[in-house]
Amino acid sequence: MSEQAKEQTLAEKAPSSYECRACGYIYEPSKGDSKSQIEAGTVFGELPSGWRCPICNAQKSAFVDIGARNAPSGFQENLTYGFGVNVLTPAQKNLLIFGGLVLGFLFFISLYGLH
Repeated sequence: MSEQAKEQTLAEKAPSSYECRACGYIYEPSKGDSKSQIEAGTVFGELPSGWRCPICNAQKSAFVDIGARNAPSGFQENLTYGFGVNVLTPAQKNLLIFGGLVLGFLFFISLYGLH
């Protein structure tokens, strides 16, 4: 029997971002590094061996993979379902959830002002 290949989410397919452990700089392949003339779309593994962190000058070995950023967390075929929240990134979903909670709390507290 052959095993089926595991389907990957959009976040798993997107190129990973890397964070400098020394200063917290995040290298995002979609942006590249204009200071070192690294074009947008260059994945971390394709950076020159002499490339260093543009903030603290740390070597490539000081960077750790933090996964994809700004990519929807679901599967491509599921992005059209729901009220449009499937296309949001995890950070946008957090903002929507916790922003809604804060607004609900403020509305609840405002009811005490009614006499």
